[in-house]
Amino acid sequence: MDLGEQGSTTARHPWEVARAEFFRGLAAGSADLDNVGTVLDVGAGDGWFADEIAPDLPAQARIVCWDINYDAAQLDAPTSANVRRTAERPSGTFDLVLLLDVLEHVADDDALLRDEVVPLLADDGTLLVSVPAHPALFGAHDSFLHHHRRYRGRPFLDLLDGRVEVVSHGSLFSSLLVGRAAQVAAERAGHHPQQRGVGAWSGGPRLTRVATGVLRTDARAGAQLAAWGIRVPGLSHWAVCRKRRS
Repeated sequence: MDLGEQGSTTARHPWEVARAEFFRGLAAGSADLDNVGTVLDVGAGDGWFADEIAPDLPAQARIVCWDINYDAAQLDAPTSANVRRTAERPSGTFDLVLLLDVLEHVADDDALLRDEVVPLLADDGTLLVSVPAHPALFGAHDSFLHHHRRYRGRPFLDLLDGRVEVVSHGSLFSSLLVGRAAQVAAERAGHHPQQRGVGAWSGGPRLTRVATGVLRTDARAGAQLAAWGIRVPGLSHWAVCRKRRS
């Protein structure tokens, strides 16, 4: 999760759990994980996803969590043996680069891709990218998370295509669209509830189990439809990319 979304509970939001499972599956289907030696998680936040994907990788694989917002305490916090945190741009190149819900946080998304992310991708590496979808759904929660924008599908792909080769793409969490649209409509009508991050999840075990199951099913359906070439709207856009050959 984003560092700004951390709460007092250790329970993971169903959205976060289903999202992690989706991107683990996407990585497994898009990269040769048995031969991945280095992983970079850009904007890694609390680093939870790094721990989730680590079992899918060789035992000797190295994972770097890079987040410019890490403070000294977060950098010194214990991590798994093969995980390292840094607030500075790492050196070298990486077999798998994760850029999940990061581009919307920076003013110049193209510069981040061009100058920071693509140079860190190995020549035969894989880049996974996701962004929030539909500018019309930009609301108080986006402002709370310091988002600069939400993305339309074609401009998102054009942005990537200018820097990398897009291998596959699709949408995630179609089932959440109606709820988000209703939330934004209520905000525009003058209703402004207190914003909370996913770290504030307080649902009980049963609610958590049901909500996670629904979102898992949603994510799997979206992935299958994308594999069939069927594009359906979702709350997020995702893409699998490779470094463009010169």
